[in-house]
Amino acid sequence: MSDCLFCKIAQKEIPSEIIYEDELIVAFKDINPVAPVHILLIPKKHLISVNNIMEEDEAVIGRIFSVAKELAHQFGIAESGYRVVTNTGTDGGQVIGHLHFHILGGKALRSELG
Repeated sequence: MSDCLFCKIAQKEIPSEIIYEDELIVAFKDINPVAPVHILLIPKKHLISVNNIMEEDEAVIGRIFSVAKELAHQFGIAESGYRVVTNTGTDGGQVIGHLHFHILGGKALRSELG
């Protein structure tokens, strides 16, 4: 999508601190981190949200979680714990209309859910 911020990052039209990339996904540091480690993982394919995931997207979603685990080890948060979060829709807190997952860690994170 031509006006999507995350598509532009994936296509390297906008600079970002990319820390991982393969044929399916890109991972980069969030420019407004809310934790010492705050990484965004996005599919290169433009998917608006969880609501737009189709059966043919299962490989990319699985890859995102495999890479999340690898990055947690790489950034030293795997043992102490981390959070993988995605927001869906306006009421769910989604700000950018491109499916993305946040890896958050490096400090104790509050949880209302347990």
